[in-house]
Amino acid sequence: MPNWELKSCCKHDQVVFLVTIGVFTVVILALWRTVFLTPFKLITVFLHEASHAVACILTCGRVEGMQVHANEGGVTQTRGGVYWIILPAGYLGSSFWGMVLILASTNILSARIAAGCFALALLVVLFVAKNWTLRGLCIGFIIFLAIIWILQETTKVRILRYVILFIGVMNSLFSVYDIYDDLISRRVHTSDAEKFAEVCPCPCNGVSWGVIWGMISIVFLCGSMYLGLVILS
Repeated sequence: MPNWELKSCCKHDQVVFLVTIGVFTVVILALWRTVFLTPFKLITVFLHEASHAVACILTCGRVEGMQVHANEGGVTQTRGGVYWIILPAGYLGSSFWGMVLILASTNILSARIAAGCFALALLVVLFVAKNWTLRGLCIGFIIFLAIIWILQETTKVRILRYVILFIGVMNSLFSVYDIYDDLISRRVHTSDAEKFAEVCPCPCNGVSWGVIWGMISIVFLCGSMYLGLVILS
């Protein structure tokens, strides 16, 4: 039975899990404004836009195109669907996928499944990509994941779980930062939160929704760490 109360925390695997997340967080913050993290930031933008696309499809809409730009921006062209579901899906979906990747890293089988599904998603997006930055990102990460997979299966370099964990932590941190930067500190008037405030009957402005979405993203991050410890208990 799962140890939901974590009474026996922390075992070796749990300590390694927490320490690795801590190390990755320090590395990410230290390299935040360097080119080394740019590909991983763009992957987070990709997951943001992909979440818009998934929400559109699930609400019976149509995805007409997707773009990811080198300046860490992106756009998804949709037609139909439920607008008030599609709008928050970008930020919240990105946080959700970060949590999924963090949890997938707790087991080698789930890490393999996550890497395979991630590569498949990138391959599918190639057919709706509208710019070469996104196409190059998809091709580059498919090759990257394939190399990591081959190393995992044929050599003693067993780093697949850590790569998936790093992408998950990066995605979670960047999502929280993106919400703060776009919706709270700078208040971009064309942001998803501002648009959501216009269509939602609730008496909240874009900043208020930014704070709410930011809190939910932090809950996703903390929840992934807690559930990871439960899985490893």
